[in-house]
Amino acid sequence: DLHTAYRRQRQMCIRDSTIIEKLDGQNKIHALEKAADLIKNGSVVAFPTETVYGLGANGLDEEACKKIFDVKRRKRDNPLILHVTNDEMVRNLSSEITEDQQKLMDNLWPGPLTIIFKKSDKVNDVVSCGGNTVAIRNPSDEIARFLIDKSNCPIAAPSANKSGRPSPTNAQDVYSDMQGEIEMILDGGSCNIGIESTVVDLTEKPYTILRPGFYTKEDLEEYLDEVVYDKSLIDSNTIPKSPGQKYKHYAPKTKLIVIKGNMDNIQNYVDGLGINTDEIGFILCEETATNVNFENVKIISKRNDYLNFAHNIFSYLRELDKLNYKLLICEGVNEQKMGISIMNRLKKSCANNIELI
Repeated sequence: DLHTAYRRQRQMCIRDSTIIEKLDGQNKIHALEKAADLIKNGSVVAFPTETVYGLGANGLDEEACKKIFDVKRRKRDNPLILHVTNDEMVRNLSSEITEDQQKLMDNLWPGPLTIIFKKSDKVNDVVSCGGNTVAIRNPSDEIARFLIDKSNCPIAAPSANKSGRPSPTNAQDVYSDMQGEIEMILDGGSCNIGIESTVVDLTEKPYTILRPGFYTKEDLEEYLDEVVYDKSLIDSNTIPKSPGQKYKHYAPKTKLIVIKGNMDNIQNYVDGLGINTDEIGFILCEETATNVNFENVKIISKRNDYLNFAHNIFSYLRELDKLNYKLLICEGVNEQKMGISIMNRLKKSCANNIELI
């Protein structure tokens, strides 16, 4: 019928014209205004934040939000985060703001922190997946903030990758997943942090970190009496309050093993795998890499440099995944402070395939 024909024609147009708008020089404002117009008109646009690239649509438009799920191949029981730039927008989206929620908003926003609120009737069921809460973040990235303000709406934006793949931290990685699926990618360079925001539920006590990120438990406890980590995966029959709790995430197509323990034993461990080392891609810390003679090594950071480790991990997984190795091996980190966030991502990336050596 005409509707189907039009839809196919539009899909072909997008496939032929997915563009990356480089945000530099005089083009920057024009590209951002064009992206805002697309969002106002119900389209989906990829854009950078300080954490990872987001796949953004008008968070108040149910049909636009459905497009996010379609483009990502995302299950419809995995809620979206709404991105805002001021407290007034939060008041519009939440039924109440508690004293502790306001405390985090005042001290850690704008930044890589997502707070769970009781939702208002302005939040549609597509965003909340039918739950009674809403996840809200106020990003610090200036491109993201300009886009939200110009679009004049909260922007719903999960990471701009196909579900299950490593989150993208640069425009080219977005393009590799989203070519032919969306009309525009805003290229703001490499994301500063490299892993997604911390998500904390402040709607009931004990306050719970649902997804660890840049801000640690210790950071939050500077402002809150007690914060705990979520102890288990969400039950399959329960509506989650945060993205990333139910499904395998961040995974390369190549099999990945994460190794921890005494890195002096890495040579013996690899020899015991029965795979030629030239068929393995390695992501190793500097201290380990200097003591081995493997050919295909990406040095990610010094062992306790969690900021650089987080900044590099998703881009390195994607880079090695393109090289058709039989196996990828990544060195793990100590699970303390931001190391907990890094290991959270690595456990999901390798389907909990962690070897102690």
